[in-house]
Amino acid sequence: MSTFQAPKGTYDLTPPRSATFLAVREVISAPLRDSGYGYIETPGFENVELFARGVGESTDIVTKEMYTLTTKGGDQLALRPEGTASVLRAALEANLHKAGNLPVKLWYSGSYYRYERPQAGRYRHFSQVGAEAIGTEDPALDAELIILADQAYRSLGLRRFRILLNSLGDKECRPVYREALQTFLRDLDLDEETRRRIEINPLRVLDDKRADVQKQLTDAPKLRDYLCDACKAYHEEVRALLTAAGVAFEDDEKLVRGLDYYTRTTFEFVHDGLGSQSAVGGGGRYDGLSEMIGGPELPSVGWALGVDRTVLALEAESVELDLPATTSVYAVPLGEEARRVLFGVVTELRRAGIAADFAFGGRGLKGAMKSANRSGARYTLVAGERDLAEGVVQLKDMESGEQSAVPLAEAAAELAKRLG
Repeated sequence: MSTFQAPKGTYDLTPPRSATFLAVREVISAPLRDSGYGYIETPGFENVELFARGVGESTDIVTKEMYTLTTKGGDQLALRPEGTASVLRAALEANLHKAGNLPVKLWYSGSYYRYERPQAGRYRHFSQVGAEAIGTEDPALDAELIILADQAYRSLGLRRFRILLNSLGDKECRPVYREALQTFLRDLDLDEETRRRIEINPLRVLDDKRADVQKQLTDAPKLRDYLCDACKAYHEEVRALLTAAGVAFEDDEKLVRGLDYYTRTTFEFVHDGLGSQSAVGGGGRYDGLSEMIGGPELPSVGWALGVDRTVLALEAESVELDLPATTSVYAVPLGEEARRVLFGVVTELRRAGIAADFAFGGRGLKGAMKSANRSGARYTLVAGERDLAEGVVQLKDMESGEQSAVPLAEAAAELAKRLG
């Protein structure tokens, strides 16, 4: 018999591993929620034009990796390949920037889709937690977001990650650098597609991972030599704020990121335990993106951290998260009357906030106790006809093996006390 399988390059998250992914999302978003960022959710697909304009028509994401579809009504849609353009579009549509409280601080979590060559750490569907601060130009905002991501990773127990930092200049100084870089690149031995990229977005050539290309880029003009005074001062302020906060970073003048909308601050979180797919997250300032997608001038900054990559980084460092038990109490009824009574106790426990489960299916004691063991429950409640006649249930500590009879009416309170 043939069965359906997940599409190539995708994965299913199933227990118990899915609990780690949930915990990672929770830990990454916690510092954001404590820093004034509100939750936003956007559709899984958008108009193609949003990404073509925002992410950039010359990027691999738009030219090669985007999943596009035509609706029955003839609309051209794309599964979202990244989060920033969608979040900014939603914020503009809801007029959040007009509420008078800038920056608009938002965080989000979801799945994104790119037609990639599947390999470890690179999938066609992946999960991210992201944050955007919209409408304010302030180096302290750039520093805040980098510090919050650093805090999230350290809270997870990660230690072997590094922060790479660069400035891409702005609309004043970047065109001058762009011209100098194009002049240099045109003389190199490059394939036709890369030559096309030189004319559309030459900075992307610096991001080329191929060794034969990198070898030719050794003497490429450096962006830092072309930064205007305002961009230099802005970048130095970001660096100073990070240093004052005790957040270590490395200056990386070749760091450009794979999206066209970045200006000034750009950064990446890399982990040395992940091989070639070493980036676990990244982001930067995108002061011109709002205008690119038809909005007003709204200087903004943000990041996205890969949940999948973060889990791989945790595994590379052998970090085990302290996950709460999915079940604290497991009830094992022996007979119909006990089934009815213990189901009532389980319902009462759940209402009191205690994770409780039940031996469904009318199994015998041996099979039910095996299930109790597998559930990871700290305590089991067992009751048969004789117990009920005496008005008690048997409470077993699964760690010590100790068992005692507890009055049925006091079972919930006793468990609440024991579980703290």
